[in-house]
Formats: sequence, structure tokens, C-alpha cells
Amino acid sequence: MNNLQSTRDGFGKAILSLGKKHKNLYVLSADLRDSLRVGDFAKELPNQFVECGVAEQNMVGMAAGLSMNGIVPFATSFAVFSPGRTWGQIKISVCLSNLPVKIVGGYGGFGNYKDGASHHALEDIALMRVLPNMKIFIPADFSQAAIFVDEAFKDKHPNYIRLSGEKIGNFINNKDFKVGKAQVVRKGGEVTIISYGPMLFHVLNAVKKSGVKATVLNMHTIKPLDKDSIKESLDISSKVMVIEDHQIYGGLASAVAEVLSKTGRKHKLKIVGVKNKFGRSARKIEDLYKYFKLDEETLSQKIKDFVD
Repeated sequence: MNNLQSTRDGFGKAILSLGKKHKNLYVLSADLRDSLRVGDFAKELPNQFVECGVAEQNMVGMAAGLSMNGIVPFATSFAVFSPGRTWGQIKISVCLSNLPVKIVGGYGGFGNYKDGASHHALEDIALMRVLPNMKIFIPADFSQAAIFVDEAFKDKHPNYIRLSGEKIGNFINNKDFKVGKAQVVRKGGEVTIISYGPMLFHVLNAVKKSGVKATVLNMHTIKPLDKDSIKESLDISSKVMVIEDHQIYGGLASAVAEVLSKTGRKHKLKIVGVKNKFGRSARKIEDLYKYFKLDEETLSQKIKDFVD
């Protein structure tokens, strides 16, 4: 695939463009401006940029204060640090008052593959799902990340945007994009597979390799969740599969299970994710996918086994 780019690249380009148009858009950084691709924003719009240093909790508090004065702040850091270290501040300072603070978590999943367990965010969705007023956005590719920047800026509530450093390029058609509505990126009658983010790219490749006729949903908005699409999936097949680079507890899989359990309809659910383990360091992200059985070959076999 030509011109490979990550969702963090899409975020960086879009936030600079939008910041030039809206002087009330601020970016806060926890000493990770290059990793979150906001270095150009800091250079070109210094009056709208706040360097908070390695003080993520203070950064969220500052963002909350700014948002009470007409500013729309995007607080950026690694996802393992925010919401990992900032959850209390997000809960009390942001969500309790329902402030339009945007929490941007970079390197979701195994994105920071070199730095190991201490830098892998495999629990972030679970942390944010339980918070009232919080919305969760996970763009699948470069272009969709840009869309979510605009959507988050317009939204008057707290948002969490999960970004990845994995370069996969654009693969989603966003003509039918709508916040809170899953995108059907492939149609088939044997099983419905639900995923999000760059992992979705690997899921699509795995489906092709498997030869299974699957409907694949891009659940880019984890909260509010598109419950209707999940329920309607049972009209296609009683088999539903969720694949994510997150712990099997508390993430999208748990959210889907909650919806399916209330339908009263016969279904079979298979959850594929990280099974109650911490991450580990690797030379490349593909090695981690293989170790945690999330690589395309293993996923292909799991899809076939589930359908048979």
C-alpha cells in the first residue's frame, strides 16, 4: 500500500489545520509533542499550545480550567499515561462537570511495541467506557482520524480519541460516516465480525485469507455504541465475533456482549483479544500480534474455526 500513514499522523495534520481556523482550539502536551504529531502545531500556533511537561494529571486539570473559559482543549499524551494516570482527574474535573475536554491517547494497543508492558495501553477503553458523559472515538485510518478531530471539536462533551502509530494507510470509505453509527466495510452471511482502529485492517485481510463470507463492521465509536447494528447482525448470522487489541475484559467485546445478552435471541459470541496478560517488548508490532495470536494468519484460522 502506497503512502502509509498512521492515525496519529492524521490527527497531527488535522489539528493544525483546524487550529488555524479556530483560535479557541488549544493543544496541551505532556512532553510528547513529536510522538503525538503536534510539533508543527506548537511551532505555527504557539499561542494556542501549552507544554505541560511530564505532568499528565496537571495537564488534564489545566485542560478542564481552559474549557471553562471558552477554550476547546485537546490534551495529548500516550494512552498508557492518559487515561492511565489521569483517570481521577478525567472523572472529577472533566466528566463530572461535563466539560468539552478532548483526551487524546497515543499508541493505543501495541502501538508502542518497543517499550513493552509499561507503555502498552490495553485497558484504556475499559477505563473510559465506565465514565458518564464520556464519548470514545477510535479512527481506523489516517483520513478517519482527521474526521474525528473535527467531530470532537464540535462536540460539547468530553471525548477520548484513541490513536495508533501503526502505519497502514487509508482503507476506509468515509462517505457514509456518522458518529455513533458502525460502518459496514464488508458483507457476508456466515458471521458478523466487529472491530475498530488499525486492527480492522488486519481483520479484513484475515477474512480474505479465510474465504469466509463475513460481514465486517467498523465500530469506530465505542461510546455511544451502535446497539442497533449489533442487534441487526443477528439477522445476518447468529454468530458474532469481536476482535480488538485490548484486554478481553471491559473493551468493545464486553460492550457487544452486554447488548447481545439483552436481545433474547439465540447467538454465539467469540471474543478475540488480549487474554488477561500484560504486553511485552518487541522489535516490530507484527511480532506482538503473532505472540498474542492477533496476526492475520492466526485470525484467519480462528474465523474459519468459528464458522465451521
